[in-house]
Amino acid sequence: MGWQIVEWLRRQGEDIVALAIHPASRRRYGKQIVDSSGVDPSCIFDASRLDRPETLAAIKKLDPEIGISAFFGYILSREVLDLVPAGYINIHPALLPYNRGAYPNVWSIVDGTPAGVTIHYLDEGVDTGDIVAQRRVAVDLDDTGETLYRKLERAAVDLFKATWPLIRRGDASRVPQNRDAGTCHRVRDVERIDEIDLDRTYTARELINILRARTFPPHTGAYFRHGEQRIHLRLQLLSDAEQRQEKEANGEVPGD
Repeated sequence: MGWQIVEWLRRQGEDIVALAIHPASRRRYGKQIVDSSGVDPSCIFDASRLDRPETLAAIKKLDPEIGISAFFGYILSREVLDLVPAGYINIHPALLPYNRGAYPNVWSIVDGTPAGVTIHYLDEGVDTGDIVAQRRVAVDLDDTGETLYRKLERAAVDLFKATWPLIRRGDASRVPQNRDAGTCHRVRDVERIDEIDLDRTYTARELINILRARTFPPHTGAYFRHGEQRIHLRLQLLSDAEQRQEKEANGEVPGD
């Protein structure tokens, strides 16, 4: 999503003066983002080191007007937040205040919380800043963690494109969040649902929701233990129409 937004901003004629990208171990589409941005290599910063004095000084010298965070994996310090006069806009794949933090696509399926995307201002909290715009995304019964993620990603890009002109003109609304409402999850929270206890009782709905929420190849997801070995599980969900299409693609006669 970050790559798509960088490309779109360049097509709008925006001047991107700097980039902060994840370290190599956490980076996806890093080369594409850098190449699309047109940013000088000296103005590309390690996102994990933004609050270092030399980085703060280098960014301040560039005199940026506004910051944009797209699926950014770090909390910005007050020193970084104060660098830009118009603040930072964050694109979060959840319908805030539900599912602040990590894996919104998983928790909307497992907990049944509303899914969607939100553009909001960043503060020092975890997805707690003032809301600019939101769009709800339907969670279908045949969605997996992967398919819902893709839907949220597309919706986030579309919402950003629709909202950016208002943000750019300074006309975007700001609606404060109720910090005591909604839900919040950390990365490690999925560990408590990933291991399927073969001796525990689950409802069918609960187990199916865990399995489909954690189906996102090639990432590992739900599993059960067999001795010292983990047996990983992925769930395939097919509607009647998809099953017919699969049979036809395999040369089977519908109704067989």
